Amino acid sequence: MKAWEMEREIMENAKPVVLKEDEQTWSLIDKLEMDEDERVRLMWSSRVPGSGAPERLIIGAVQSMENLGFNADQLEILINKGLKAYEQNDMIELNRVTSKIYYEMRQLPKDENSSYWNYKQYSDWSDYENNAEFKTYPPFAILSKDFEEKIYAGWVAQICAGALGTAIEGYTTENLKEVFGDITYYVRQPNTFNDDITYELAFLKAFENKGYEVSSKDIGEEWVALVPFGWSAEGIALRNLKSGIYPPESGYLSNPFREWIGAQMRGAICGMVAPANPREAARLAWVDGIISHHNNGVMGEIFNAVMVSLSFVENDTRKILKYALNAIPKDSEYYSIVFYSLEKCKEYVSWEKSWQACESQLKKYNWIHAYPNAAAEVIALWFGNGDFDKTMNIISMEGQDVDCNAAQIGTIIGIIAGLKGIDKKWTEPIGDNLLTYIRGMKKLKISELSNWTVESIRKAKKLTI
Repeated sequence: MKAWEMEREIMENAKPVVLKEDEQTWSLIDKLEMDEDERVRLMWSSRVPGSGAPERLIIGAVQSMENLGFNADQLEILINKGLKAYEQNDMIELNRVTSKIYYEMRQLPKDENSSYWNYKQYSDWSDYENNAEFKTYPPFAILSKDFEEKIYAGWVAQICAGALGTAIEGYTTENLKEVFGDITYYVRQPNTFNDDITYELAFLKAFENKGYEVSSKDIGEEWVALVPFGWSAEGIALRNLKSGIYPPESGYLSNPFREWIGAQMRGAICGMVAPANPREAARLAWVDGIISHHNNGVMGEIFNAVMVSLSFVENDTRKILKYALNAIPKDSEYYSIVFYSLEKCKEYVSWEKSWQACESQLKKYNWIHAYPNAAAEVIALWFGNGDFDKTMNIISMEGQDVDCNAAQIGTIIGIIAGLKGIDKKWTEPIGDNLLTYIRGMKKLKISELSNWTVESIRKAKKLTI
């Protein structure tokens, strides 16, 4: 039947009824209003679910536009109006101001003095690939028991590290030290519930079905099917996808968060499915990243994907950092951030001094932006030097978006060191259970996730055991 025929049929079969008062829909309208108002209020003031850190997403959006090379001075007046409306619970004004800020962000003039414009912008994979250097290796033996063990240890390390970071994200080194002292273990009973792994599972589902031919469209449709909600860049991308705006437009259209950490936090899975093949890991990270991010935001995912891919064949985390840096185009701003961070690692004998330099250099960026978190990863990997406990200690004490950072670099250490390199103090409280909020996967076994990953890779390579 044609669409018009379907609609005509339902109308012709509908018989008039008289609804009782309690059958009418006004109460539903009230609920929808309350839900929408709460969503808007959360943009002005919220607490990170895992750690309770304060967050003001709308102000972060304006901050991000300045980082992206635009003059956002005119928005400060609107921010102050919005803060006043929020304090007075004036939802009529708060809704109006919020919409106006997003409108004005799309009209911002370019700041010609911003250093952002000194770097090349990358919007095309082939252009990116031609300006990056990738190490080459023989194919990894994916039918081996060693491969299975590396994948399993990588997942275990990622999940434990993420649980560590979830409780402490969004704070500074100084304040973490004041409250917790030197963090060397979980600060509370750990749980695996966070948003970081959500998008990796959606990628894996698409990869299971399409293998190395998986497209951004394939992954994006899994987002819509499996992920009930998102935050910052992912939230906007989900709304774009549901409105029929597909990648790459879904990643940058009306998305001030397009260079935040949301792509960087999910690069590990791309490296896992491309062991010892950093070029392919980077390509898959590009395919995945452009769903919700653009340019430097996508490079964040490539950086982590390449490091995880390298960890299957390289045991020295400092070498891995060097090779991953070369996989970023030298004329990009992301390269300059990682390069600066590595130079500070070489300059100072302690991670604390290196981090102080990087933190000061990157103070204008939000704690959810890709840059300060990339710097935190670099320093923790450099000074942790392959030791899981030490790496987790450093990445915890650096603050920022700790769960994202710890999970990604934890995967690297897990693949290199195996389960024997992860003390049981980390694994025993977690066990084999993984809790998520993704549809159809709210309760998983880590062992099942590992097997699923291995089987999907072998299937994609068209190999059988």
